[in-house]
Amino acid sequence: MMNNELQPPGDMSPEEFRRYGHQIVDWIADYLGTVEQYPVLAQVEPGQVRRQLPADPPQAPESIDAMLEDFKNILLPGITHWNHPAFYAYFSISASGPGILGELLTAALNTNGMLWRTSPASTELEQLTLDWLRQMMGLSPDFKGIINDTASISSFLAIAAAREALDLDVRSKGLAGRPELPRLRVYITDQTHSSVEKAAMALGIGQEGVRKIPTDADFRMEVQALRAAIAEDQAAGWRPFFIAATIGTTSTTSSDPVPEIVPIAREHGLWLHVDAAYGGVVAIIPQRRQVLAGVDEADSFVTNPHKWLFTPIDLSAFYIKEPRYLQRAFSLVPAYLETQDGDVTNYMDWGVQLGRRFRALKLWMVMRYFGQQGLAAQIEYHIQLAQQLAAWIDADPSFERLAPAPMSTVCFRYRPAGWRMKRFWNG
Repeated sequence: MMNNELQPPGDMSPEEFRRYGHQIVDWIADYLGTVEQYPVLAQVEPGQVRRQLPADPPQAPESIDAMLEDFKNILLPGITHWNHPAFYAYFSISASGPGILGELLTAALNTNGMLWRTSPASTELEQLTLDWLRQMMGLSPDFKGIINDTASISSFLAIAAAREALDLDVRSKGLAGRPELPRLRVYITDQTHSSVEKAAMALGIGQEGVRKIPTDADFRMEVQALRAAIAEDQAAGWRPFFIAATIGTTSTTSSDPVPEIVPIAREHGLWLHVDAAYGGVVAIIPQRRQVLAGVDEADSFVTNPHKWLFTPIDLSAFYIKEPRYLQRAFSLVPAYLETQDGDVTNYMDWGVQLGRRFRALKLWMVMRYFGQQGLAAQIEYHIQLAQQLAAWIDADPSFERLAPAPMSTVCFRYRPAGWRMKRFWNG
């Protein structure tokens, strides 16, 4: 008799996985121990990596050995090594061992934390880990957190929540074709991360609705200019509703004067969002907690552990005092997502994303492995290195420092005696 039972094609066997898993972990350990031996920048020309790989997809199974050979010989030369100690572009995002191991466990579990029910540990560890981080930074327990991939999404959620708080019924009616609505205005500076402006573009505010406030000699928002801009816009019929202040800007790590911005936001009923994607974790050092002065009065706040808290990219910690505005903006529950779990957090209601990776696991492992004291010591060491470099630059007449160096970034240029700047513009 013919056996009509379907037979599964099968997956990698546990034995094969163990063998290659050990091999790959060994390679990673060697890589982390010798990363400085690689060139920082990728050593390829545009299109070179792709040309070395088949243009057509594989039809027959291939071995892991062959893949690892291509990884080493083709892909590695096309990698820019962000873990390299000589990587000086942007912020460092060095991933630590416990974070990498946490990422491995996350991939193995392959959970989807969209609902509490779909993976209770994913939701509850996210809540706990973000509360730990909040406590480490000395922030108010009024802040409730959610993990996003990057601060770009966190900024998007902040503006969406602020717009919802206006009670304009944007959720159901939108913004287009509604002459009864005033034009909305967002306030940033020329140092604010571009993601805030992008979020305004995506949410229907438009670039014309984004006003850039001048900065002072230290690249900080000019508070009086902000106050004047709000008054001018109100007189012209705009509806000011959102201010983005930055702690640790991308270009110079400057910080806006949040304590001075808070009363302006409160006076005019504006949502205050603080983008501390890079600089927020400095507050983990108790003696430097003043870096977040005034933030407890903000409506939302973001910091990225994947920037300076030794967590593999991506992980952005977004905090908000009134999650109900996110829920009002984004909650949509079709029949296939209905549950009867009572008073639980379903993070799918807090943003655009439905499927959610178990990102909290790697941050939890980083925080437990180093502890607050170990994390603070690492960050303090980086700040001290930057201050030492800044002192050397200030003492050498052949170099010029171009901005304050309050964190771990030092902006400077070579300017030897007798040197004159070549002009690349007319006039």
